Amino acid sequence: MLRQNFSFTKRQLGYLLIGLGIIAFVGIISVDIIRAGGEGGIGPAQRIALALAGLLVLLGISLIPLGDRLA
Repeated sequence: MLRQNFSFTKRQLGYLLIGLGIIAFVGIISVDIIRAGGEGGIGPAQRIALALAGLLVLLGISLIPLGDRLA
């Protein structure tokens, strides 16, 4: 993987984006749970961030079927 001419395939990039989207989604929800003593609820900025994390996962899912073509 650390070769000089290494390049991501679309499948690898898809899995990477899915992982990042899930980590972001869980992180945003976790921050809301940790701050449960505050105002409570998910605010507009968190909703936007959750939507972007979801879009990242969807983008990753769409890249997986493209297989081993270079990204």
